[in-house]
Amino acid sequence: MPSKPLKQIHLAAHFPGVNNTTVWSDPKAGSHIEFSSFAHFAQTAERAKFDFLFLAEGLRLREQGGNIYDLDVVGRPDTFTVLAALAAVTERLGLTGTINSTFNEPYEVARQFASLDHLSGGRSAWNVVTSWDAFTGENFRRGGFLPQDERYSRAKEFLATARELFDSWRGDEIIADQATGTFLSDAKAGSFVHSGQHFDIRGQFNVPRSPQGRPVIFQAGDSDEGREFAASSADAIFSRYATLEAGRTFYKDVKNRLAKYGRRPDQLLILPAASFILADTDAEAADLAKEVRRQQVSGATALKHLEFVWNRDLSSYDPEGPLPDIDPDVSDNHISKGRAQVRMYRDPLATAREWRELAAANNWSIRDLVIETGNRQNFIGSPATVAKTINEYVQADASDGFILVPHITPSGLDVFADKVVPLLQEQGVFRTEYEGPTLRDHLGLAHPDAVDGEQRAAS
Repeated sequence: MPSKPLKQIHLAAHFPGVNNTTVWSDPKAGSHIEFSSFAHFAQTAERAKFDFLFLAEGLRLREQGGNIYDLDVVGRPDTFTVLAALAAVTERLGLTGTINSTFNEPYEVARQFASLDHLSGGRSAWNVVTSWDAFTGENFRRGGFLPQDERYSRAKEFLATARELFDSWRGDEIIADQATGTFLSDAKAGSFVHSGQHFDIRGQFNVPRSPQGRPVIFQAGDSDEGREFAASSADAIFSRYATLEAGRTFYKDVKNRLAKYGRRPDQLLILPAASFILADTDAEAADLAKEVRRQQVSGATALKHLEFVWNRDLSSYDPEGPLPDIDPDVSDNHISKGRAQVRMYRDPLATAREWRELAAANNWSIRDLVIETGNRQNFIGSPATVAKTINEYVQADASDGFILVPHITPSGLDVFADKVVPLLQEQGVFRTEYEGPTLRDHLGLAHPDAVDGEQRAAS
């Protein structure tokens, strides 16, 4: 039998914002506000021929005990502003931003992404997210009133409405005939009418059709609703499953959902986030990884993380000492506001029992426990080991590639670009030059006009 052709690996770079990965206190770390940091990071990713740069976004600063949680990075500039500025200092790199569908409006967001696509020459992408907490909603007139099923209902209609706006221009209306003074061939260009459960708008969209037709659509939900949303509407889905078997299970599940929407498996890419630690040898990388984890989880950070579960002020406890012998407070008034981790611990009492057993069995302190049970580096080793592992995951259909998250910004991506990418290129599984000018070209995605025509013909 003929061997299966090698899949091409997709690589992207995430400039972390509010997260548990970044070690902003490391002397090698740079600013998370100055534009030079974003420019360096983006230009490194483009030098390495990455598909895109990704920016997440939070709409409210997280709090712990009523105070801003300043152990993470706070105060990063607005996503659209950063991406538009990066369009001017890069030529091919895709520019992906997280924009919330719960508190924005379709016309506004469609206009911003169509504009970014024009300014970048066809490199924009939108990570469509919903907001889950009323705490964030307090920054907005609507508040956080939507339950989960309605948030996804709004998100689906939001995206469908935005697509109607993008498609309100065919792309051939602007003739700009200077001799006759005629600018448009169709005075109705951009006309739209949408009446639905969440939006009732009509008018004319004022940004002509952009190079990609529509931005590339990303989605990041892991719930059943999120997976269905991605299968029906997204071009790529972020995955939190970065181990081989869990990744393969997620990959198979999501890809199998595509057929019911008339889509092929290659029309949705699955891209887990992954951190990495590189050194000359695997042993040196393992030692370095332990050092980095202790940087990422300081004593103060360990106590704050334990408070996610205990829902109590634990500042009087020694992070190098044993876990609290009191039980978590299971009241609805949580001291950690705006943190997604809070949702992970549905049964705090059960989690506390499990953690006490782990700590007792392994003689772990509070800090040890948080280090061992929290996020850890996905790829650790020499450049050759990391390149081999990444390729194995992709060829085994655990993912279509990875979104790399360095723990040092903006320079942390440099070593991967210089030492791992050339090895992947030598193996013939990663590009040496960009295939075309747009992000759709990088991702192997057809222009939406071609996809829409194919689906109409099939129906």
